[in-house]
Amino acid sequence: MAISTAVDASAVARVVGIQTKFINTNVGGVVFLPQRVAVIGQGATATVYPTTKFQVSSAAEAGTRYGFGSPIHLACEQLLPANGDGVRSVPVTVYPLVDDGAGVAAVGEVTPVGTATKAGTFRVLVNGIDSAQFTVAVGDVVADVITKAIAAINGVLRMPVVASDGATKVTLTAKWKGESGNDLFIQVTGPTDTGVTFGITQPTTGAGNPDVQDALDQVGNVWETMVLNCLNIEDSTALDAYEVFGEGRWGALTRKPLLVFTGHSYETPAEIIAITDTRKAQRVNVMLPNPGSVSLPLVSAAGQLARVALTANNNPARDYARGVAKYVEPGADGVQWNYVQRDQAVKGGASTVEVRDGEVNISDVVTTYHPDGDQNPAYRYVCDVVKVMNCIFNLDLQFNTAAWDGAPLIPDNQPTVNPDAKKPKDARAVMSTLAYNLGLNALISDIEYTQDNLQAEINDQNPKRLDAVFPVKLSGNANIISVDLNFGFYFGTSAVRV
Repeated sequence: MAISTAVDASAVARVVGIQTKFINTNVGGVVFLPQRVAVIGQGATATVYPTTKFQVSSAAEAGTRYGFGSPIHLACEQLLPANGDGVRSVPVTVYPLVDDGAGVAAVGEVTPVGTATKAGTFRVLVNGIDSAQFTVAVGDVVADVITKAIAAINGVLRMPVVASDGATKVTLTAKWKGESGNDLFIQVTGPTDTGVTFGITQPTTGAGNPDVQDALDQVGNVWETMVLNCLNIEDSTALDAYEVFGEGRWGALTRKPLLVFTGHSYETPAEIIAITDTRKAQRVNVMLPNPGSVSLPLVSAAGQLARVALTANNNPARDYARGVAKYVEPGADGVQWNYVQRDQAVKGGASTVEVRDGEVNISDVVTTYHPDGDQNPAYRYVCDVVKVMNCIFNLDLQFNTAAWDGAPLIPDNQPTVNPDAKKPKDARAVMSTLAYNLGLNALISDIEYTQDNLQAEINDQNPKRLDAVFPVKLSGNANIISVDLNFGFYFGTSAVRV
């Protein structure tokens, strides 16, 4: 019999008490893990900004706070574009890095040569970002061209470089310091018959990335599920730090695992596998490609991550294939990976994309986890890791509650009138219902297996401890479809003459 607590059990005087409280009726129900995106990157060197984590709601806000054209701003343009076609309601939190004290900015050059014999309009592009147009008039000399080019470049806020007068050239300096600035790529477009030509020196002087540990130390007890690393993929120190931090997040007492996404534009699978093969037993880092692209790798990764995070948030059982990174530049058709190369990449712990109709389409999204001899690595596919995250999240919702915390714990066969008392069979019932609902949402398969094999018992050494086991089989995904088409010919029957 239930005992009401509206009036104390020791009360004697006449009274009517009605206590109102919320009761969770979604016991064993499934709630999708809300995704969160964390951006770890630098602001602009010329901008003074706080280094504490901060949730941004738009790319413009990120640019205003951390500097337009900075890695943080360019990443947020993909995640939180002005047209709303990004992660939408998925929170984006910036964990800002400041330049390393010994950091050096990458510097490139555009060198105009000649005197204009014909008018022409030009643009300078940096990683596909256009400067304003500048027009060379008849008679313009090198100094005139430099002045016009500088104004055109610096007139575009989102440019990742600052242009200055180098006497006989336009000097383009990255807006931040570090190795990642060496991923900047300069182009000049315009007519070829004006008498003025342009020489280009690509940036190579960037050095000294900041330490990401300061950012990771700020994460705390928040479940940041997906992290965008804005540093260059060759920075193994940063990747190591992410791996160590992320591995700790799998711990039973923390139980908030995360994935870290880093972009690259390598043109062959061998180049990225050289990195992923050093991380075969690691399940945190994810390498997102855009072979041969002029887009900054961090921009390519952010464009893909926007699609991954949104799908994981709204339908965590689904894979991410054909998600389109609409606002990044694809590489040339001739450097895109064919099926054999993509298969090689996935087996080597590297993600893949396919270019369709001039747009970058996500294909396989995998971690670096690919131990030798393991045909079906447990932590290979990001969508499978997200399914496990959802299982953890929902188990936590059921048992990390006031109803279970400190409740009287008694055997299954013992009667009780205490409404707070819990029995092992109560835990089994919750997990059985949870298994059904996880299966209903296609996060797991073979519901009966889970229900038949789940366990919950009072520990035989500690009466204040409930031991439980919740075994699940993750659902698969239609990544490979193999169909045999068998055909033959129709032969008419011979006519019978009478």
